[in-house]
Amino acid sequence: MLYRITVKQNRVSNGIRLDKGMSVDVVTNSLTNPVTTNGGQPVIDAFMRIYGIDIKKAGALNMVYLDCQRIN
Repeated sequence: MLYRITVKQNRVSNGIRLDKGMSVDVVTNSLTNPVTTNGGQPVIDAFMRIYGIDIKKAGALNMVYLDCQRIN
């Protein structure tokens, strides 16, 4: 399954800036939300790979700050 994870709102925390609209695509074998499955590790890895930021350290690895859409 392919999921698109998008930041819902601007946030600055622990010296990390997230801007509304930043997004990553995550491929997973699971049918469940990758933000809440396996500690969100695929999402953490994708944000690190694309933007060079640790979304978990920014305290934004949850559905309050992230929108998750299944693409296929």
